[in-house]
Amino acid sequence: MAILNEPCANAAPIPILVYHQIDAAPPKGAAFRSLYVSPEAFARQMRLLKVLGYQGLSMSALLPYLTGKKQGKVVGITFDDGYLNNLTHALPVLQRHGFSSTCYCVSQRLGQTNLWDQVQGILQAPLMSADQLRHWVTGGQEVGAHTRHHVNLTECDQALALTEMARSKEELEMAVQQPVVHFCYPYGVYHSEHVAMAQQTGFASVTTTERGRCHVGADLWQLPRVPVLRSTTLPVFWLKVASRYEDRRKV
Repeated sequence: MAILNEPCANAAPIPILVYHQIDAAPPKGAAFRSLYVSPEAFARQMRLLKVLGYQGLSMSALLPYLTGKKQGKVVGITFDDGYLNNLTHALPVLQRHGFSSTCYCVSQRLGQTNLWDQVQGILQAPLMSADQLRHWVTGGQEVGAHTRHHVNLTECDQALALTEMARSKEELEMAVQQPVVHFCYPYGVYHSEHVAMAQQTGFASVTTTERGRCHVGADLWQLPRVPVLRSTTLPVFWLKVASRYEDRRKV
């Protein structure tokens, strides 16, 4: 017999973590040094999630929890841009704990570097090639789309924006030989028409850079995330996941 008023396992919000590079940070003064999380720190964070009973999930695995079809103690894990150090440093840790994740990749930059960052003085780092992405997928992880060239969608006309979104999906699907159904807005900037384009293109979810955790029933094409930075200590990491720490920092 059902127990009345039994608390829902996902009454609390669901965090979707966002990482960029899992590597040693460049010297002080380097642009966007904050976006590097050391391999040691990443390993400690994943171990803490496991100890606390969380399951780290890719966006596909997380969707049933976001829609209320499943209940559980879960955390989404995402990586932006497709850096090779995600494969070399993050994959073994994720596999050790039985976690899955989604890496949003720039389809026309596979096997190259983060050229879009040069104008801001950000150091160049290698991105995964198509072969390496397939290794990522066979390792139990997922690939998402991040446009063809990491464009600012708000600076594109509508035809170019749609092409950047739709073709990135097609090109990545060819590279990994499986559906690519999740998208991330580059730079976190977009307009309402880009939300419609994401739906038209067939993406099942889209993540943003808005800070906060997700609630069941949230708009799947405008999902907030929880940034994990070089300065994120383990106690702060716990606060970001398990408290309103990020929810109060929505921008």
